[in-house]
Amino acid sequence: MSNRVVCREASHAGSWYTASGYTYCGSCAAYAYKQVDPSVTRRVFILGPSHHVPLSRCALSPAEIYRTPIYDLKIDQKVYADLWKTGMFERMSIQTDEDEHSIEMHLPYTAKAMESHKDEFSIVPVLVGALSESKEQEYGKLFSKYLADPANLFVISSDFCHWGQRFRYTYYDESQGEIYRSIEHLDKMGMGIIEQLDPISFSNYLKKYHNTICGRHPIGVLLNAVAELKKTGVDMNFSFLNYAQSSQCRNWQDSSVSYAAGALTVH
Repeated sequence: MSNRVVCREASHAGSWYTASGYTYCGSCAAYAYKQVDPSVTRRVFILGPSHHVPLSRCALSPAEIYRTPIYDLKIDQKVYADLWKTGMFERMSIQTDEDEHSIEMHLPYTAKAMESHKDEFSIVPVLVGALSESKEQEYGKLFSKYLADPANLFVISSDFCHWGQRFRYTYYDESQGEIYRSIEHLDKMGMGIIEQLDPISFSNYLKKYHNTICGRHPIGVLLNAVAELKKTGVDMNFSFLNYAQSSQCRNWQDSSVSYAAGALTVH
């Protein structure tokens, strides 16, 4: 039997993103990637939400290599083995992995940001399901020890409000003016709560406004990991660096997706 290396193809290259650039979220995401220090980073954890398969836990990839249009990224098999041992993870199929875009969208950025040290790092992709608050806490605890290590970089994949009838979300606070201003106000309220690094406040915000933030569970896991580290006296702060909307909604026929980029610094 031959030991065939399982590769995940860059299945969304040329459709979701061109091989040369990202139309909507690209310039926004760049603000976050500019913070990456490739000389320190040895492992990049990428937490992305599951859009296609119902998942109540987190899942790991069956692949060993993730292809990107720039160069191939290798999965950290030692960390994967440690995570697998906890019994908290499912294994996704290669089909599920290639259908999902939330992690892949970050791979070319990761490859580009780390290019000067491309043979010296590995990635840890984690597909995050629709977790309960207590599960977000459990995964937060688990990932907190990895977050404490300066050699580990955490990338959280999310966009912000998906507004419009096609997204079945049309929250509008008229006191804010035009619809797109109301969306911005709603998003920035959520962003302000994330900056406070309080997982409970973020959960309450989601319950109240139901803002259609795809990566709310990966964000929840990160906030819980931060809360866990804070107990040990680690000082951290989070700040958003950029905010953008794919278009400005002015009437009920319009739709838009919002994007935000931020960075967590551990002191």
